[in-house]
Formats: sequence, C-alpha cells, structure tokens
Amino acid sequence: MSDHDDKQIKIVFTPSGRQGQVAAGTTVLQAARSLGVDIDSVCGGRAMCGRCQIIVGEGDFAKHGIKSSSASISERSKVEDRYAEKRGLDQGRRLSCQSILLDNAVIDVPASSQVHAQVVRKEADTRAIEVDAVTRLCFITVREPDMHEPSGDLRRITEALQEQWPDRVAGDISADLHVLQSLQPVLRKGKWEVTVALRDGHRIVGIWPGLKDRIVGAAIDIGSTTMSAHLCDMNSGEVLASSGAMNPQIRFGEDLMSRVSYGFMNEGGAAEMTASVREGLQQLLSGAAEQADITTDDIIELVLVGNPVMHHLVLGIDPIELGGAPFALSMDEAFEALASELDLNVHAGARVYVLPCIAGHVGADAAAVALAERPDQGDGMTLVVDVGTNAEIICGNKDRLLAASSPTGPAFEGAQISSGQRAAPGAIERIRINPETLEPRFRVIGVELWSDEDSFEDAIAQTGITGICGSGIIEILSEMYLAGIITEDGVIDGTKAAISPRIIEDGRTFSYRVSDTVTITQNDIRAIQLAKAALYAGFRLLMDKLNIDHVDDVVLAGAFGTHIEPKYAMVLGMIPDCELDHVRSAGNSAGTGARICLLNKTQRRQVEQIVRNIEKIETAVEPAFQDHFVKAMAIPHKTDPYAKLSAAVTLPERSMGSNDNDGSGERTGRRRRRPR
Repeated sequence: MSDHDDKQIKIVFTPSGRQGQVAAGTTVLQAARSLGVDIDSVCGGRAMCGRCQIIVGEGDFAKHGIKSSSASISERSKVEDRYAEKRGLDQGRRLSCQSILLDNAVIDVPASSQVHAQVVRKEADTRAIEVDAVTRLCFITVREPDMHEPSGDLRRITEALQEQWPDRVAGDISADLHVLQSLQPVLRKGKWEVTVALRDGHRIVGIWPGLKDRIVGAAIDIGSTTMSAHLCDMNSGEVLASSGAMNPQIRFGEDLMSRVSYGFMNEGGAAEMTASVREGLQQLLSGAAEQADITTDDIIELVLVGNPVMHHLVLGIDPIELGGAPFALSMDEAFEALASELDLNVHAGARVYVLPCIAGHVGADAAAVALAERPDQGDGMTLVVDVGTNAEIICGNKDRLLAASSPTGPAFEGAQISSGQRAAPGAIERIRINPETLEPRFRVIGVELWSDEDSFEDAIAQTGITGICGSGIIEILSEMYLAGIITEDGVIDGTKAAISPRIIEDGRTFSYRVSDTVTITQNDIRAIQLAKAALYAGFRLLMDKLNIDHVDDVVLAGAFGTHIEPKYAMVLGMIPDCELDHVRSAGNSAGTGARICLLNKTQRRQVEQIVRNIEKIETAVEPAFQDHFVKAMAIPHKTDPYAKLSAAVTLPERSMGSNDNDGSGERTGRRRRRPR
C-alpha cells in the first residue's frame, strides 16, 4: 500500500476560488479536473503541449487555513526538465500534469493556462472629455550654435519654445537628465528641427528629431480581481486601445484582507505582491500597445486608480496598517512619480499621477468614480455603488457628500459559490424561471441563444455550460425568490420538490438544479445574502447620516454593475428602493475618472478638491451597521417595504418583520439556536 493512500490534501485554486480534498499522490491536473477547475491540456498529460502550467503559492494563507510552498508538490520530473529545455518554462512555473501533490497547496492558474479565459469587461465609455493634457508636443526650429554667440543647446531650445509656443510655456524651463543625454544627437539628426514633450509648461520630458505628432497616455484601473488600461491619444483624446486582465495578485488571496494578511504572515510578502502587480501592469500596457500598433516607448503619461490596498502595493507601500483599526492610509493626497520608479518599461520621461484615496477602505478608484459621476453637483440625493470584492459607496448631493466601504467579499464575482466562476465563455449570465413549472431558461456568455431555443445545444458544443458568473447568480436568486423557490429568509422551500424534480435534497437542506453542471445550494444563497446584507448596511448607514429615508437616483458603477439588471439588484435588496428608471449603470466609472485626469490637468485639481470635501464614514466602528446587516439578510429586506419595487414587480407575500425562520435552510424543524 502506498504512503499516499490515506492522506488527504487540501488544495485551493486561484483565481477560480475552487477548493477541495484530494488524495496525496494526485497530480495537480487531475485534482483540477475533479474539482471542475479550468486548466488547459491537449496532450493528455504527457508534458508535450505545455498548456497546463501553474504556479504554486508560497506562504501562509490564513484565510484557507493552510501553508503552501514548492515543497507541497513533487520536484520537477525528467519529463518536465526535457520540456523546459526544449520549449522553455518561466521561473516559478510547473506543469500541472507532472506535479504530484504531497501536501496542502494553493495553486494559481495563469490566464494562459485557462481553457476559457475570463472576459474582463472594462471597456472605455464614449463620453466626450475636454482635452487639456498636462504634457503637450511642441515642434520647434532651434537656432544653430554660433561661435560669436556661444550658448548651450538646451538654452536655445528654451528660447525656441518661448518664442514659438508662448501659450504653452509656464515658468522657467528645465529638462530631464535622459533628455539632456540625447539632446545633441537628436538636434543634429533633426537638422535643428525637433519635437519636444513639454510637461506642465516647464519641464521637457521627451525629445525627437523632426515632427512627432502623437504621444500616448494610459488610464489604469487596478481592481483587486481585474485590471484595465485605456491608451489615449494625448492630443485628440481618442481611445486607441483598451486592455483588461486578471490581477495576478489574486493568487495571494481573493479579497483585500487576505492579501494584507499574506503580507503580515509571510516575510517579504508585501514586496512580492508589489512585484506581481507591477509585472501585471507591464503586461497589460504591452498588450494594449500591441493592440494600438504602437510601442510602450510612446506612453509618456499614466494615471492610476485603485482601492487603498492596491494603491499602496503598486507604490511599494506595505498595506499592513489598513488591516486593522484605525485603518490609517500612508497618504490621502494625490501623488506623482516617475514610471521607472514603479518598474514600468515605458518612455523614460513618463510620469505617473495617482489619484488620492478617500479613506482607509475607500480608494482612489472611488475618487475617480466621484469625478466621473459628479454626485456633488446635483440637487437630488444620488447613491453611487461600485460593486466589487470591497464595495465602495458614495451618497449625497451638492450640499453634502459621504463615502464608505462595505466588505462584500468575492461572492458577487462567482467565488465561494459551488458552481460559481468568473465571467468567461460558457458561464450562465442570464436566467428566467417559470413560476408555475419552476423550469429555467438561460443564456451563457458567448452565445446569444436562450437554452430553450433551437440550436442552443449546437451553439454551446465548444464551451459547454461551465458554471455561473456574478450577474447570473444575482438573477437566479432573484428569480428563485420571485418563483417562490426560496423564502424571504433565503431558505429553499423543500415542498416545491412536489412541483419540480429540480428541487433536490442536499443533506439537511435542498438545492435547485439548473443544469447537469450548475446547481444552486443553500450555502450559495447564504453567501450572497451575507454579501448583499453588507452592501445594504453600508449605504443605509450613509442615508442615516444624511437623515434621509430614500434616494432619488442610484448609479451602479464598475464593470460588474454594467451587467446587473436593476430590477434583480433591487429584488435582492442590493440597492435601496427607488423608481427603476432612476437606476442606471455607469460602466467602468473609475476608468472614466482616470481618463478624465489623464486628458485634462485641471480635473486633477478638481478631484483633489472633491476628495477633501467628502465626509468619510467607517462602517467598522458604527454600532448601527450590525442592526442594518441583520435586517438586510432577508430578501429584499426584513422591514423595508420596498414600496416602489412592489408597484413595479409582483413580489411574494412577505412577513415584514416576522422572525419565524432562522434562515438556516435545514429541512427538519429544530429549536432556534441562541445567538452567540
């Protein structure tokens, strides 16, 4: 009998969040397949195709209760060595088909190894932005040197700028060292006609021989799960390319506190995460540049936004202080640095402008959203919600603006859901349930047909039905509630099994089977209830502080908000009661705010002023948060009547305040547990 026979290994896969127990001696590829994890392989595990590459997590992963290291799997085999010699294998990568599990492990599956790469939905919107860029191109003719009037080349460039571009010069002109180092050969190559990049009216950050008619800027939104970059022509404002990718930091933890914890528990962990996100940004920029048919050397200005933990890590600041009260930021002001200081391989003179964070858990991304949506300019009360692993919430009007964050976790993005996955081809994204038969019909990403239409099976033949993504989870829970499958307390009604065989026993609870590969369990419902209750409690606190009982408008920001249908968000209680036509999606508002700051230098001062005027509310120290949270566990809410929603949508009869059910979802009637 093998030493491995009785030992069970806990394995956690990122970014999917899938985890489970497998026998020691199992290969990582076999474990992935048994747990429904998306790892590519076309050679049958013979180490020939190289598509099944993985990265083993290093360190103490407190959230999962395990330690992981390279010793968690077997050493490289001769077959693997032969592949590396012939085809190359990046440092830190292994072939999952050759990696045998010896101990508990966290395994990251890079995007290149995923069969169905995630659809990162962070396209630039089409709004017009007034262009007044901080860096401008100036084509000049420079006076040649003269022995009778000796002067340095830089002085004569300065004179030419002052004479030929007086409206763009502001103050004494100076130049970067790299400009001085190339200045003389460039002048002579251009036969005394050159183009200079003048930043803020006084700093020469680039020089080229002859006429150069385009420089490019990048607006970057670093989310905890995904990142996006928009490359823009700094003269016209045109978006040349948009690129999105998974944040490679996800292998250190799905949520922000997991990453803070990783840095605390693993020596050098924060520096490791900084290196990871910077490498990811470089790949993002390189991909966008290739898409725009330019080189990264054309990128001369960057604007970064992100939540506070991402903000700190990309700047190389350990976010440990954000892990506990009083959640102190290293700084709450805007910041500028050379791109080279962030290890970004772009133009040598490129600068990075980082928007200010608002509070310990309300970041520069929320500041960008505030700039893009301008709730501070309206008379009515506007609620702006950017849904992510950490929801950022802004509420108010021109008289007063408040902000807070709420720890929703990754459930809305498909993590911690039994059949959940991130948005990728094959994932269910839309669903409807017949209230009489309880039969579902659905659509998957990449296919326009619904599941009850002809040719649907042919259309999904290549991808299959791989799981359910965030927008699909919101819709199915809302539809299950509207169809009476789950009660207002989130419990699956087992008596409905008499109507439909899709209601199935699942231990002491019930589940709802959508397809052969997707089932909604009681634990799935509970995960979404916890997330949406945290979200509700966050915006309700802000409404309390503003002494209001309703809002006039709701704005769903972020890529996820783009794909949530307002009706379903309100049915679940993710947003407050409001006229449905006053709820709108703003798309990637954080990316839009970053683009505004990229293309208009005046708006940088504007966003800094907005942030100074916002009142920060820390939900962690507010006594009312827990009360709001408990009541918001019900669907849509235990005591809020949601009158406007009820007028537009037929809701099941509600008890409105009854506490007859503890929401455990158990089939057997039991005495209610005493709260701990």
